[in-house]
Amino acid sequence: MQETLKYIQENKQRYIDELFELLRIASISADPAYKDEVLKCAGVVANHLKNAGADEVEVCETPGNPIVYGEKIIDKNLPTVLVYGHYDVQPPDPLELWNKPPFEPYIQKTEIHPDGAIFARGSADDKGQFFMHVKAFEAMMQTNSLPCNVKFIIEGEEEVGSVSLAGWVTENKEKLACDCILISDTGLYSREQPTVTTGLRGLSYVEVEVEGPDRDLHSGLYGGAVPNPIHVLSRMIAQLIDEKGKITIDGFYDNVLEVSTEERAEMNKLKDDPAKFMESIGLKGVEGEEGYTKLERTSIRPTLDCNGIWGGYTGEGAKTVIPSKAFAKISMRLVPYQTPDEITEKFKNYFEKIAPDNVKVKVTPHHGGMPYVLPSDTKEFQAARKAMETAFGTEVLPYRSGGSIPITAMFEDVLGAKSVLMGFGQDSDAIHSPNEHYGLFNFYKGIESIPLFFENYAQ
Repeated sequence: MQETLKYIQENKQRYIDELFELLRIASISADPAYKDEVLKCAGVVANHLKNAGADEVEVCETPGNPIVYGEKIIDKNLPTVLVYGHYDVQPPDPLELWNKPPFEPYIQKTEIHPDGAIFARGSADDKGQFFMHVKAFEAMMQTNSLPCNVKFIIEGEEEVGSVSLAGWVTENKEKLACDCILISDTGLYSREQPTVTTGLRGLSYVEVEVEGPDRDLHSGLYGGAVPNPIHVLSRMIAQLIDEKGKITIDGFYDNVLEVSTEERAEMNKLKDDPAKFMESIGLKGVEGEEGYTKLERTSIRPTLDCNGIWGGYTGEGAKTVIPSKAFAKISMRLVPYQTPDEITEKFKNYFEKIAPDNVKVKVTPHHGGMPYVLPSDTKEFQAARKAMETAFGTEVLPYRSGGSIPITAMFEDVLGAKSVLMGFGQDSDAIHSPNEHYGLFNFYKGIESIPLFFENYAQ
């Protein structure tokens, strides 16, 4: 392993130069105008895999954007690790909020990254992170230290819901056969307190509509005598959570996994500073479900949030109407063993139950995703934890993320393998926002940690 780490150290600048090449490609999957850039990026990723030492490298067509596949099978009797990442990126808008053009990468020191961070769209999500795996693989190949088999799938539609991935994985189930999946599309709690993500929340997302009168009405002639859909919708949304932060939907908590006291205690070893958290988002106080810490509320407990609400006149000036309809978008983050279908149905039934008789309501499901947990006593978690403790030189703790990565549940369902979420980003990286960046320290620590994971897992 010392030879591998020496190789990494000697090639650091080249790694950055090659990553910059990737970051200059505007592989925006949400905008068809960038289709050629997406295809170009897939080709560049394939070339990097070939140059790193992968065999059977393919740019695989799908109904959408291509998936890049590569593998290195050194012994069929050894375990196989499947590495997942994505080369597509979010649109950079609003452009005027970027300090420099989003596809012209540069390095700048920050308070959090005193040794510098790479600023560019995709630097942390996910080009910088999946590229760590390519370079770690290259280092193992060049030093003849790859201890087990490896396969890569780098997709181009993650930022638009991975719409082609499940079908492609199912069709290529035998090709993708593996013992575990390694993903770096998550983050560390902090540089000082590294973590391995052991859980992700699922999602149920719905749009609701409340209809009152059959047309907009004059608020002077009708006000005080008819139901105002905005008022009704507001009262209904307010009923969804009680004064103790509990969600009131009938049966909402029926299948919620209650995390053990021991696991909660380990989670709360993280140095969580509520005052710093509030300052970081401009708040004077927090709220949530009683009986749980902020860390627990944002990870092991389900939530419900109104993401948008509208209706009536919202243009310039005044228009005195009682609107015919009001709308809202509502998301519910789920935990094991809740399912999107179950929660969406329970929401629909409850929302219809609490609606007044003098309005009509409609609930339209949008999309969802399953929650995911990697138990901390598994071989996969222990291999990741040991690798990162060696690389960082400090204790590594399990961490439940509040976000969702629906493909993890799909991988387990189709391939029968657990996903290890060994990410190196940070909450401050501004992913999906202007001035996205990824710390040099994080990038290099990822490249150092990955060969150690392979070594531990192969043992």
